[in-house]
Amino acid sequence: MLYPLTFEPIFQERVWGGRRLETLFGKSLPPGQSIGESWEIADRPGTASVIANGPLAGHDLRWLMQNHADALLGDLPHNGRFPWLAKLLDAQADLSVQVHPPAAVAAQLGGDPKTEAWYVSHAEADARFIAGSRPGVTREKFEAQLGTVDFPLCLNELPVTAGDAMFLPSGRLHALGAGTVVFEIQQNSDTTYRLYDWNRTGLDGQPRELHLAEALQCIDFDVVKPRLHPRDYHPANGHTTRLVAVAPKIFLIEHIQMETDAAIVLPGKGVRIIAVTDGRLTLDGAGETLVLNPGQFALVPACLETTAARGVDAQFLLTRSA
Repeated sequence: MLYPLTFEPIFQERVWGGRRLETLFGKSLPPGQSIGESWEIADRPGTASVIANGPLAGHDLRWLMQNHADALLGDLPHNGRFPWLAKLLDAQADLSVQVHPPAAVAAQLGGDPKTEAWYVSHAEADARFIAGSRPGVTREKFEAQLGTVDFPLCLNELPVTAGDAMFLPSGRLHALGAGTVVFEIQQNSDTTYRLYDWNRTGLDGQPRELHLAEALQCIDFDVVKPRLHPRDYHPANGHTTRLVAVAPKIFLIEHIQMETDAAIVLPGKGVRIIAVTDGRLTLDGAGETLVLNPGQFALVPACLETTAARGVDAQFLLTRSA
């Protein structure tokens, strides 16, 4: 029988990464590396999260999908792999300016579509997101400036603080700015097309590959000056909830604030990802008790409809089927 699951994080060194996942969340990072990503729940080819708790500890998410997909996912559509990828990102420097392909274009280019959402856990005083283009930047002007020192002037920048959230449907030009640490929930895809990388070299000392032709086929040039998601919370049973992102047939993400010390039934139905942003959250389901601190994730299988949640002042992201 399945139960609420946690997994061993998978750390990814990145040229733009840092060490803040260690200082903010107590992650045991490998020494001497700039860690940009912690894959918390992943089922990628050759890289699957290993279960860290309970009787199934040591098995991985690939094994779960092969042996218990129906109990894990319920009626959530999938292609044989777990449909979402959950991460923590630490941007010590700017990420590349990039785009992910919409479904129709992805099929033509041999990649996978990738819609995602960011929730800001930590932001320095000058932190920012890049999303979309500035008003007045046509496709023709964008292409003319690409690769020049003036190209960043085409990009829409948004100052951000802790608690801000951004929805990034595939096709939206974007980059995570330096000085931010974010929770990222995305489709299970690793297809990224880079347009601009700030004239730097990669971990191997060589310039990182750009994908200009592919990226230009993917960008939605009608997206001008997109906004952060509103911070509107609404009362519910023992908690308040705020919509962070909704992508039909992909996912729905809410930010939940607990307001009682009594146990409540975990909001939502079906398979759910829990990512604690603040406080301490306790989950009880199928005889397993999990205590989750900030920066920790859990996967609640679809077969556990009445999992209980406790933790006064705890806050968490909840991802479920849209």
